[in-house]
Formats: sequence, C-alpha cells, structure tokens
Amino acid sequence: MSYPGYPPTGYPPFPGYPPAGQESSFPPPGQYPYPSGFPPVGGGAYPPAPSGYPGAGGYPAPGGYPAPGGYPGAPPAGGAPSYPGVPPGQGFGAPPGGAGFSGYPQPPSQSYGGGPAQIPLPGGFPGGQMPSQYPGGQAPYPSQPAAVTQGAQGTIRPAANFDAMRDAEILRKAMKGFGTDEQAIVDVVASRSNDQRQKIKAAFKTMYGKDLIKDLKSELSGNMEELILALFMPPTYYDAWNLRNAMKGAGTQERVLIEILCTRTNQEIREIVRCYQSEFGRDLEKDIRSDTSGHFERLLVSMCQGNRDENQNVNHQLAQEDAQRLYQAGEGRLGTDESCFNMILATRSFPQLKATVEAYSRVANRDLLSSVAREFSGHVESGLKTILQCALNRPAFFAERLYYSMKGAGTDDSTLVRIVVTRSEIDLVQIKQMFSQMYQKTLGTMIASDTSGDYRKLLLAIVGQ
Repeated sequence: MSYPGYPPTGYPPFPGYPPAGQESSFPPPGQYPYPSGFPPVGGGAYPPAPSGYPGAGGYPAPGGYPAPGGYPGAPPAGGAPSYPGVPPGQGFGAPPGGAGFSGYPQPPSQSYGGGPAQIPLPGGFPGGQMPSQYPGGQAPYPSQPAAVTQGAQGTIRPAANFDAMRDAEILRKAMKGFGTDEQAIVDVVASRSNDQRQKIKAAFKTMYGKDLIKDLKSELSGNMEELILALFMPPTYYDAWNLRNAMKGAGTQERVLIEILCTRTNQEIREIVRCYQSEFGRDLEKDIRSDTSGHFERLLVSMCQGNRDENQNVNHQLAQEDAQRLYQAGEGRLGTDESCFNMILATRSFPQLKATVEAYSRVANRDLLSSVAREFSGHVESGLKTILQCALNRPAFFAERLYYSMKGAGTDDSTLVRIVVTRSEIDLVQIKQMFSQMYQKTLGTMIASDTSGDYRKLLLAIVGQ
C-alpha cells in the first residue's frame, strides 16, 4: 500500500539504496511499513494539523496528526508533557505543505583542528531551556546507507591564493586612524577558513608586534565583537570556552552543555577535554559533576568520555534487541530504568541509533522520541532527545536551534553566533537546506530580519546569502 506524500514529489532516490543484499529489509520507494493495525481503519494518512505538534493542548487526535503522508505509529495516548522553553501553543508541527525531512543525508564525522589560544570573550549566554522536541516528533524516513551520508559541506572553504601577510595588512589598515573599516574586516574574515585565520593572527603579530585580537576588541563592540572573536578562536578552544562559560558563576546553562557534548565526535570531545584542562587548568568532568546532578549528570559524564562506537556499519539484530530493551526499560514497565537509556544512547553509533529508532516504532507502536518525552523530563530529556535527533538528522537539529534562537521577541545572539560559527566549515550548507524545508523561509532571510549593521553583514557573509 502506498501513502500519499512519501517520499516527497520529485525527491531523487539515493544511489545505493537499498544496499546490495539487504533489499528485503528496506521498503520499496513509495512504501513505508506500518506496525500492525496502523493507520487506524478509516484514518488513512494523517494530514498536517494547523496547530503544530505538540500544541498547547497536547497531541492532536487521529485525523490531525501532523505528518506528511502519515507516520508509523499512532498519536501517543494520555496527552503529551509540556516542553520547557516552548511558548504555549507553539509546537513543532510539520511545515506548511508538508515538506518533511525525507531521506536527508547526514554529515560525516569531521574533526575540529587548531591549537589553543588565550582569548577571553566578554559576556555570557542568556539562560533558559532550549526547545527539545524534534520537529514532527518522528523520523519520516527509512535508514540511509552510509554511502549517501558523505555529502556534508560548510559555507566557508579555504581561500585560494591565500596570503596571510597581505590579509594582516588589510586588517591593520581597516583599524588604523579614525573610525574602523568594518566592511574590509568582513570581507577578509568571512572568506577565510579558521586555519587561515590562525595564520593571519600569527602574521599580524610578526609584522606589527601587536595582538590582532586585542586590536579588534578595541575597535569593535557588542554582537559584532563576539562574532569576530569567535571566528578567530580555534574550533576546539571555542567549544571548550563555551563549556567553561556555561558553568562558571551562578547558575548553569545546561542547553549549551547539551548542544556541545551530545553532538560532537569522539575525537572532537577528547580534544575539547584536553584543551579545557590546558587552557583553564580545570577538569571538565569534575566541573560537570559539581554543576549538574542525577541522571543528567551521568549522561554528560558519559558524553565527555568520547567513547561512543563510531563504526558506520549497522547491526540490525542489535537494533532490534536495543529497541526491546528500551521498551522494557520505559513504556513496558511501571517507572523508568534510566540507566538502560543512558547506556544505549551513550555508547551506540549514530547510524546504529537510527536503526534502533526505526525498530522501536515497530516494537512499541510509538516513536522513541515521544517515549523519551513521556519517561523523562527537564535537562536529561533534552539531552537524550538531542542524541536521537543527531542520529536521525543532525542538520535538522541545528536548523531547529537556529530557528528558536531568532523566533519571537528578541534574539538569542550567543546561540546564533555559536551555531553559525561552529558549523560554518562542517555542514552549514545542509543546515540551510533543512531550515528552508522546515520553516518555509531561508536562514538568511530570518537572520536579515533579526539582526542589523555590520553584525548582520558578517553573519550573512558566513551563511552565504
């Protein structure tokens, strides 16, 4: 039986899907295997619900389930918990027109590079809980073979014919005398890779005996200063700095800890831990233990070990067993065995977790993300969901974070800067594409309407508008 809207019209099939020899375990194009008894008789496909998902009143009843072409599994019974940080009535519904995320390639693992640099950055991050639910609540696509997940790319590439001394001279002239030529700074900074920016910093000190960062700080202010300094930090140092900033002083910015520790590769996390120790003279795990508690603390401690399995091959038998274990640890019992969720979500590779999510919908007749929402709350819920969202579609996860950093009154500039800078050489091209599919507007359009001046110019130059 085929279901309308799946896959979206005109979406090209991926080469190599299904993988040779595994045809029987993958649905043919246009078909999606529903668990037995779904959709409900007479229910057909669930059309998009105008109120979003979930809305102020919880999950919509059958007939209003917001999934293009219908999702496997029924809307959860018993209503849905509220989501911290999401204003009442603003859910995560499928975008108008039901664009969905069908078959979107995930980025490959890619290591951060660059050595440490002592660069203090003024200002903190506004507090508040990040919205944690994946748009649509479910993963409306089958597993993708690893062969098609290697297309991730950044908007910033190393400049050809790069000359660090010439760039250092341009920046010196832009800052010398009365006023500052911000456009010249934007032109240089936005079109050089991070590695090239480190070379410009070194050339500047060699040529003029001055620290480029100190000169920039004296010429710039506010969001523009934060963005420029973030671009001149080596990526590993910038992540370590963000983690330190999230935990120092009164209060803890848990969403920053989640965003970094739950999305980076093993190599990135190990480099961050080393950099945190060498630059700040502190042990990251100890700081996490003193600033968090309970199951959330255990999840973050697991994450900062950097020991996740990174084998790209999927073991479908293990996925089925893990799905059964997760069901028995949550929906299938009174209470929740949190350690089981922690063990599976902290150790399995992202492709393996994606297969587990798909197996879980067959075992439990419910999506794993919605089960996590029912079994957990607060920061540990957000952390577990972030891991699952990255396993399903990492660019969609960051696109959602960018959207909510600008949606509504005011802008969470620190989140906007952090994500644009950290993903600019990894997968910002894919994040932009997902943003357009999910929200029916481009990332550049939203940035342009939410920011101003040279800060806006530099952001748009990085994003590639």
